[in-house]
Amino acid sequence: MVAHQRTPERTNEGPEEFRSAVASMRGAALRPEIHCEEMPAPQRIAPWSAALSADVIIDDDEPGTGRLILLHDPDGNDAWGGTFRCVAYARADIDPELGADPMLGEVGWSWLTEALTAHGAEHHSASGTVTKVTTESFGHMSEEPSTAQVEIRASWTPAHEVGAGPAMAPHVEAWGELLCTAVGLPPVPEGVTAMPSRRGQRGL
Repeated sequence: MVAHQRTPERTNEGPEEFRSAVASMRGAALRPEIHCEEMPAPQRIAPWSAALSADVIIDDDEPGTGRLILLHDPDGNDAWGGTFRCVAYARADIDPELGADPMLGEVGWSWLTEALTAHGAEHHSASGTVTKVTTESFGHMSEEPSTAQVEIRASWTPAHEVGAGPAMAPHVEAWGELLCTAVGLPPVPEGVTAMPSRRGQRGL
């Protein structure tokens, strides 16, 4: 079906279950190192969509960045196995030695699945890729240090009751944890509560 054409400012419209899911996205609590904002969502993938972008900032450095998109098709989508779908992207600078680890793909995928489980983000039909990029310099640039990045692209269907929007806060928080794990930040100590972090927030 052809997606509805709409502007990013119209995310307060749409089916009740979509508006409820977007409100839950906005209520997620993220670590202070994560600077998150709402961004225009893709218009042609689904009739309704909302999106977040985030950067991990540590001492004025930005070692990680990512996006999370929520798609909604009230008529359902066989490929999703439901009416909602989360699409996530995370990119992080990593130690070149880690980038050379042949197990990095499996480890990177576990960062996502373990984060979803830890935050109680119930889901099914997860799929995705983990890509590692390493750069070595030669010749006149041989003194430049080697660098490495990991990119994780994933999608999954959030579980929810028929007729109700999914509770999206746990999914957003799991995505935030994925970003922090990828850049090497230690876990938040037990008993410490993360606070919402937003910059330049725009209406979806």
